[in-house]
Amino acid sequence: MPNSQSDRKREMGHKEKSKEKKDKRMQQISLLRTIPYSDHQRWWSKETIAVVTGANRGIGFEICKQLAYHGITVILTSRDDSVAIESIKVLQEGGLDVACHKLDVLDSSSINQFAEWLKENYGGLDILVNNAGVNFNFGSDNSVENAHKVIETNYYGTKKMIEAMIPLMKPSNVGARIVNVTSRLGRLNGRRNRLDNDALREKLSDIESLSEEIIDETVNTFMQQVENGSWVSGGWPPKFTDYSVSKLAVNAYTRFLSKKLCERPEGQKIYINCYCPGWVKTALTGYAGSVTVEEGADTGVWLSLLPDQAITGKFFAERREIHF
Repeated sequence: MPNSQSDRKREMGHKEKSKEKKDKRMQQISLLRTIPYSDHQRWWSKETIAVVTGANRGIGFEICKQLAYHGITVILTSRDDSVAIESIKVLQEGGLDVACHKLDVLDSSSINQFAEWLKENYGGLDILVNNAGVNFNFGSDNSVENAHKVIETNYYGTKKMIEAMIPLMKPSNVGARIVNVTSRLGRLNGRRNRLDNDALREKLSDIESLSEEIIDETVNTFMQQVENGSWVSGGWPPKFTDYSVSKLAVNAYTRFLSKKLCERPEGQKIYINCYCPGWVKTALTGYAGSVTVEEGADTGVWLSLLPDQAITGKFFAERREIHF
């Protein structure tokens, strides 16, 4: 805590500089969005299939809109059929090629039904954007009352979806792409929301020994501590703890899986990355965010469409790589 007026002034000055820097970067990105992809950059066509989860509103909806605008065939998925149908009507009226299908990432049978439908109707997919996610804390709240649902949706739902879609990803010279929508709140070494457990942080940082078992064990430990009430002293991120842990797990899984997928032969490569959209004005933040949905969706779309995608296992924000 600042203990003098000069400390407070210094902190205010740092915040102002940080905001100026971010605003400048957002202006640059707005300009970049207006520059069309050249013919030699466009590796995709109307036959390119993108699947976006949790896409009936907010960032997911905007990602669908932007991908379809670039000429890709997009499958908008949502837990609610009728809401999905209404959502795609808006996009179709704008002349965009978007279909929809019911999908609940918490339900394995729903994922399997979607996979069958996708294979039968489109032969597979080229791009998967895992956007489905939940958060129940707003402002200064930090309840873990809904921790089970948060972890199941944000981490296990993402993982189950990836496992089901990998066999359906179409072979190509440019590689298929997986983009996980995550958060800076799940960074291992974040300044404001740090994982304060040195041994665990070291274990999750070591890409050579990182495994699915280690990630699952981390999440299970957190859930056990939630159940017995000891999570407060567990060294977990102090802000939006359940959400932060779920995203920390997604970040770690992205790194782990990128290493595993690298072993696939040429022509069958799958590149996986994650990105933080920022604190976006959507239902997930209680509409308290400072970033527009257009800005929040941008890096996810950019990662999906990178022309020479040999980039994998990385974390991005505002079209720049950031540290895990």
